[in-house]
Amino acid sequence: MADYHQYGGSEEENAEIRKLENELLDDPDNFETWEKLVRAAEALEGGINRNSSPQAITTVRSVYDRFLAKFPLLFGYWKKYADQEFSITGTEAAEIVYERGIASISPSVDLWTNYCSFKAETSHDSDIIRELFERGASSVGLDFLSHPFWDKYIEFEERVEAHDKIFAILGRVIHIPMHQYARYFERYRVMAQTRPLSELAPAETMAAFRAEIEAASSQPAPGAKAEAELERDLRHRVDSYHVEVFTNTQTETTKRWTFESEIKRPYFHVTELDEGQLVNWKNYLDFEEAEGSFSRTQFLYERCLVTCAYYDEFWLRYARWMAAQPDKEEEVRIIYQRASYLYVPIANPTIRLHYAYFEEVSDRVDVAKDIHNAILMHLPSHVETIISLANMCRRHGGLEAAIEVYKTQLDSPECEMATKAALVAEWARLLWKIKGSPDEARKVFHENQHYYVASRPFWGSYLVFEIEQPTSAATESVQYERIKQVIADIRSKSILGVDAVKELVQIYMTYLLERGIKDTAKEYMTLDREIYGPSSVASVRTVGNVAVHPIPAAAQFVPVLHPQDMPDDTVTVANAKAYYQYATEHAAANGRTA
Repeated sequence: MADYHQYGGSEEENAEIRKLENELLDDPDNFETWEKLVRAAEALEGGINRNSSPQAITTVRSVYDRFLAKFPLLFGYWKKYADQEFSITGTEAAEIVYERGIASISPSVDLWTNYCSFKAETSHDSDIIRELFERGASSVGLDFLSHPFWDKYIEFEERVEAHDKIFAILGRVIHIPMHQYARYFERYRVMAQTRPLSELAPAETMAAFRAEIEAASSQPAPGAKAEAELERDLRHRVDSYHVEVFTNTQTETTKRWTFESEIKRPYFHVTELDEGQLVNWKNYLDFEEAEGSFSRTQFLYERCLVTCAYYDEFWLRYARWMAAQPDKEEEVRIIYQRASYLYVPIANPTIRLHYAYFEEVSDRVDVAKDIHNAILMHLPSHVETIISLANMCRRHGGLEAAIEVYKTQLDSPECEMATKAALVAEWARLLWKIKGSPDEARKVFHENQHYYVASRPFWGSYLVFEIEQPTSAATESVQYERIKQVIADIRSKSILGVDAVKELVQIYMTYLLERGIKDTAKEYMTLDREIYGPSSVASVRTVGNVAVHPIPAAAQFVPVLHPQDMPDDTVTVANAKAYYQYATEHAAANGRTA
């Protein structure tokens, strides 16, 4: 942050900027505060211009740079920043801002139109201006609402009286499904009457028309008359051809009209989109993909991801679609990088994990590991990321490499206890499922249980582990005693909430009925009375002789299963809960009661 006395302007203006800067330190994602800061910086010294103090100019540039680095899809602010730079320094500085803007939001019709208009007004080189318009056409020319851009392009060519180029532009536009396709066709049709035949259709098309007309003529007239009649007939045939183009464009426009009319917010904003808008984008993408045009589908994805930049599901869909196209590996990488580095909040790490898998497949394992570690720098207790990193290390370094990841996280003071409980369960699962050593897995559970007496994921995983062990008639009784001991520990050692204990005991009761040995029905009925009986006879917990190990004050929390029992802001507990739900559902899918 700049020194408090070097913002420029009055002390009152400095105080306002200081206040807003401090608010952003506490809440850096507050969009309204950012907007207030931009306005305050612009207003320094009565409005920033080339005569403003160096301190004020530095302040407004710093604010814009930080604001647009955080929200790069705000085309209106790129335009304002460019105007600001033009008033301070001149044309070159403004162009630099415009270039930064279109690099950040290339599908913006408004920004490209403003940039090209600025270039046309400040440059005297028609070729350079035309080159910029062509760049814009390749970026936004297919937009359903691109008519302001095309109008500005045509206006420029009119100013330099390049009628051949105007006609060529119209010849491109009449093929594009867009909101105002009809007026472009009307103008094209009028201009076609005075343009040379060679400009009216592709050479091979004109040759085919000429052959048709000559074949249909039984007695061609001699000399100049024949040529005049041929041109007249050709123009008539070409006009019919143009009407066919118009009809086709009209049909394609109508197909897209339903989707376009449902787009209520075609620009980026930090507020969420309603479900109807998201569904419409999905349906529109389905339609365009089915149409089969790569360029139109890619452009629609780019448009969609301006509006839906914070939604990782659309970035994932874009990457998957692009990956299905031939020879597009680098394009897929760029999609993942844009999503991960610029747009999708780190709080939603799914797209980053997919990016890591992509790099792993591309034999860039070190990059994939770095992506995982970058997530953990911001979300040190994110269970899915830690498990993903451990599994990747196992794939490339063996079981011990995966276990080392878990041990590192379990030793980390930044990793929350709820997460550690889930990681212990995953460590045990590796020993059981991958190494094939249930005894080692059981040892991990047993030796760690006193650390996680308040963890529902830990106790649930421990119970599921014992229930899922394969048995025979000869070994069922031994395994029954192990499972029974886990339940006894849950009721006597854990400090879980009552509802969590009941749920785990119910899993055990189901086990008793489905796999229990002789006389377990009696135990079932006893548990039924103690768990579900009236308060006068119920005893969810048991008081044993085993002491409950206290938990250090810094680690005290109560992660439980049910949302109504869970603090809304406890992200770590939610992650652990999601892990446990996955584990139990996976067990159920494999025919076990979990």
